[in-house]
Amino acid sequence: MRGPIAGGLMLMGLACSGWSAANSSANVGESIYLRGTVGSGAPVRATRVSGLRMEGPAAACVNCHRHSGLGTTEGRLTIPPITGRYLFQPRTMSRDEVELSYVEGVHGNRDPYTDESLARAIRDGLDSAGKPLAYLMPRFALGDSDMAALVDYLKKLDARSVPGVTDTLLHFATIITSDADPVKQRGMLDVIGHYFADKNTFPFPPTPRMRSSGKTLYTKSMYMANRRWQLHVWELSGPAATWNAQLEQHMKEEPVLAAVSGLGGANWSPVHQFCERARLPCLFPNVEVPVAAEGDFYSLYFSKGVLLEAELIAKRMRETGSGPPIRAVQQLYRMGDSGEQAASALAAALKGQGFDVRSNVLPRGAAGQAVAEALHQAPAADVLVLWLRPADLSALGEPPTAVSEMFMSGLMGGLENSPLPDSWRSRTRVAYPFDLPDLSRVRVNLPLEWFKIRRIPVVAEQVQVDTYLACGLLAETVSHMADTFGQDYLVERMDEMLEHRLMTGYYPRLTLAAGQRFASKGGYLLRFDGADGNRIHPDGGWLVP
Repeated sequence: MRGPIAGGLMLMGLACSGWSAANSSANVGESIYLRGTVGSGAPVRATRVSGLRMEGPAAACVNCHRHSGLGTTEGRLTIPPITGRYLFQPRTMSRDEVELSYVEGVHGNRDPYTDESLARAIRDGLDSAGKPLAYLMPRFALGDSDMAALVDYLKKLDARSVPGVTDTLLHFATIITSDADPVKQRGMLDVIGHYFADKNTFPFPPTPRMRSSGKTLYTKSMYMANRRWQLHVWELSGPAATWNAQLEQHMKEEPVLAAVSGLGGANWSPVHQFCERARLPCLFPNVEVPVAAEGDFYSLYFSKGVLLEAELIAKRMRETGSGPPIRAVQQLYRMGDSGEQAASALAAALKGQGFDVRSNVLPRGAAGQAVAEALHQAPAADVLVLWLRPADLSALGEPPTAVSEMFMSGLMGGLENSPLPDSWRSRTRVAYPFDLPDLSRVRVNLPLEWFKIRRIPVVAEQVQVDTYLACGLLAETVSHMADTFGQDYLVERMDEMLEHRLMTGYYPRLTLAAGQRFASKGGYLLRFDGADGNRIHPDGGWLVP
């Protein structure tokens, strides 16, 4: 079983900054909830009814109740919300009297908790009426000061206003870095602009979240008032060192609920770090080099991009056992481009495994400049890996005769439309972090037809299709949130509904289990069918590094 409930028994990545030693109630409550650490720094200890003992991160409340505190539902298992608004809500028998937004799993027809009865529930597993809680609820060994800090944290967990949300509008941003490709930028903005216009003209109906009986105390809040979507384009300028200040200023002037899609060049890290610090959901930006940082929560990506390509190539090279004891690997990339980080990732993946990995770095400058010369001046190698753009690929000249294996980045090189010279095509494997073209074409045709109807020029197909997919996922997730808005809850709802999506564009499947931030996990190594054209075939099956 996947998901947050299964993840409650294992160490899960958590998005939070390092905990200060300052022993404030807020810090202690947050540390117990998110990291499973009490005020003294010792691990939280808990025991389930079954006798299973947990401690530390495995016992953290977040594993089941999520960052938002609003719980989750998986199959027949329901984890209720435990934020202050829901725990301390007075009992009511009338649906019309309930003012809280609907969350599946909420227990409305019961006595409200007090500080004392909530402490008893956490320690002894008894609800506000003294009845045993579900077997999933552990019994926690917490002292009085730690318990008071945790109760205080739960009270404040949802007691803040949500940026970018008004009674009539939902505000979203799309972020574009100064090193982004201008052609891709034009295509991405064309798609997202038309999508938002369509959304406001033909709003998605809200999705009811009710039991099969149709009875709930929160029926009236299960259907949200339709809100228009407002798009803010945050274009960053200048060097990357200035982007954080620009993003902070944008967020101050134009508060948003989330950032959707967007476009980066070779360096997305400052944007990623800002979103984690600001707790701003950043949903599926178009970036070749995403940030793979354990413990981050707010940034979701379709795949690892060129970092996944490096893993695919490394996996194939490690599985190829023939050859000399030490195999010489030569990588070719341009300084400052995405291939620089991809080459570093490949070198790290092959370290200590019988490979001598070296890099031939092309200077910044005009594409194609001295590529063939640099290649043939490089030391002899058994394996050659190209992290190059189409203009550089077309200027390669003749391939080195001594090289036994050659690989190239499909994402950087134009995928099946790469202008790789004829003499290279039969010998080069293409790293391809997508489904096979023949299999994905039906899924990709839907957005392409949408582009055609709206007269959107296709100038960067993969980026534009991914942008359309990101917007669609956001629309479906918001419709499932009813009237309960929050940044953490948005990410959690996205996690839960993603794998049920049928139209997944270039990707065979999208899923995010607990702690995962990359929705597509694998790819192919492909070969061209001939010396010309864009027909390709797999060189082996789907690979998950």
